[in-house]
Amino acid sequence: MKKQLRNPGLWLALAITAAFALWPALASNRAYARETSFTILKAVAFAASLNILLGFTGYVSFGHIVFLGLGGYVGFYLMDTFGLHLALAALAGGLSSAILAFLLGKAILRLRGAYFALATIGVNEAMRAFIKNFEPFGGPIGMTLNFGVYRAYGGPDQALWMAYIGTALLTIVVVLVSFLVKTSRFGLGLMAIRENEDAAEVMGVVAPNAKTWAYVLSAVFPGILGVLFFFKNGNIEPRDAFVLHQSIEGIVMVMLGGHGTVLGPILGAAAYQRLRGLLLVSPLFKNIQLAVAGVLLLIIILFIPAGAVGWLRTRFSRLRRVLV
Repeated sequence: MKKQLRNPGLWLALAITAAFALWPALASNRAYARETSFTILKAVAFAASLNILLGFTGYVSFGHIVFLGLGGYVGFYLMDTFGLHLALAALAGGLSSAILAFLLGKAILRLRGAYFALATIGVNEAMRAFIKNFEPFGGPIGMTLNFGVYRAYGGPDQALWMAYIGTALLTIVVVLVSFLVKTSRFGLGLMAIRENEDAAEVMGVVAPNAKTWAYVLSAVFPGILGVLFFFKNGNIEPRDAFVLHQSIEGIVMVMLGGHGTVLGPILGAAAYQRLRGLLLVSPLFKNIQLAVAGVLLLIIILFIPAGAVGWLRTRFSRLRRVLV
């Protein structure tokens, strides 16, 4: 463990994440910097958690957003109905997503390739339809937090900062966990599954169990993230909680930076969010940003399938110890 923590690649990844997190404290316009940094950190946490499944096992999930949505709903409901503290609600959101992932993993992770990918799309649509008709969660109109809830946190402004700090800490934890998984025996088993699942099983890897636990681990963090995000927004609706294209964007971010790496999702998320911000303010591209994301994913697959970090590792062998 101590040897792992001395790896310069880990500290580079943590330093970049910490830089995003600390930006609002150093900026002149703290509110603007906070919102921009929140968007980046949210994307990094989501992409890094998805990478635990996609990058390490090679299983492409188009429904990863379902964990953010479910966790957000569970935590939001507990805060709104029972007045549960944000920290406990966030843990409950992560736990609920983990339970769902465990149950799903036992079923759909028996599928491979396109069959698994299609199944994850179906899970997302089924969950959205269920929540839309589940009255305790507000049905199709969702739920809105009572303004009085924020008084317990010192008012709306303090609550926003609390959500931001929680997201920043969560993102750092996701990056650290991703590194520990990658450098562990468990991670080696996952990467063996990615390369050749049948051969991995011959070598002693219990693939069904390994894939399921990777799926569970990758689901916990979006569940917590969903609670923090919707607490910050003050409301939650099915159409916002289970947006399929956000899962697709997560895949683009992982592939852009480099799947199966620790640094890749960080760089990919930051770069994609910057590109997305530019597209949204462009009169020409604001309505076709998803088309641009699709084209970008196609270019990555065709020309740099290992992503930016993978390309740099190939071109500059001296950077391999740093670019983990």
